[in-house]
Amino acid sequence: MSRQPDVTLTQLRYFVQAASLLSMTKAAEELRVAQSAVSTAVAQLEKQVGTPLFIRQHARGLVLTAAGEEFLRDVRGLLAHLGEVLDAARGRGDDVRGHIRLACMVTLVPFVMPELLAELSSVHPGLDVEVLELEAAAVSNALRSGTVEVAVTYDLGLGQGVVREVIAEAPPYVILPPGHRLAALPEVRLRDLAEEPMVLLDLPHSREYFRELLAAAGAPPRIAYRSHNVEAVRGMVAQGLGFSLLNQRPGLDGTYGGGRVESRAIADDVPSLSVVVAWMESVRRTARARAVTDSARTVVERLRAANGRLGR
Repeated sequence: MSRQPDVTLTQLRYFVQAASLLSMTKAAEELRVAQSAVSTAVAQLEKQVGTPLFIRQHARGLVLTAAGEEFLRDVRGLLAHLGEVLDAARGRGDDVRGHIRLACMVTLVPFVMPELLAELSSVHPGLDVEVLELEAAAVSNALRSGTVEVAVTYDLGLGQGVVREVIAEAPPYVILPPGHRLAALPEVRLRDLAEEPMVLLDLPHSREYFRELLAAAGAPPRIAYRSHNVEAVRGMVAQGLGFSLLNQRPGLDGTYGGGRVESRAIADDVPSLSVVVAWMESVRRTARARAVTDSARTVVERLRAANGRLGR
């Protein structure tokens, strides 16, 4: 019978911190231990598992090997499960506690996160929540690398192996400058915007989605300006620089710069974007991840009932 390596929890914790920061020095600072302690623990861990977990690059930090990336995902799951086991042993199995890191699509953050964090703070005061604000491709990468346990995002670019729970549908709509020739209409046909300048929300996957909507309606976009920032897009439309398409609608039509936009529904039959809570199918869900999912569902239902935000 082969002998299992004598891996310690300290080694695993130090490895996860070093892998998260890609630096032994930064990991030691976060853990408040000597750098030599982190380096020694990781070196011993690599020896015990029998494979390098990092590529050390002088003056450039650490790079995870393929084995290290896979090991990191498994160890994060192991430590999360261990925390739940210990809580249950202490008689707190129903008391959701500890730390969870979640990702949120950048364009959803102002609409979802304040209410979601308030809900979690109220229902689960022992839960420490860290939010990473990411664009669509980075959300998928964060889930796959184990950097986050769960994500609140659009169903864009998540790929295979990701479980999605749809919590809302966000239909696209048009924003127009004040006084635009189509602003008098309750709904706008996309083909009526053909040849007009467009201000594009230029985020990966989002830009493709908006371009495809217009192309399918026979109005391939003439992009005049673009921005990664939703409020910058709204501000440029308010200045008369073009129209735009968005999915999340603020409660007010005013912009940061004091202008305003005209928001109109789209008359065409166009696909909505699904707002989802997502997690990796291969990773065991913790009570913390389930708590985030439940609270996200509650918050979206409340917002939708109150003011129609977050689609239908």
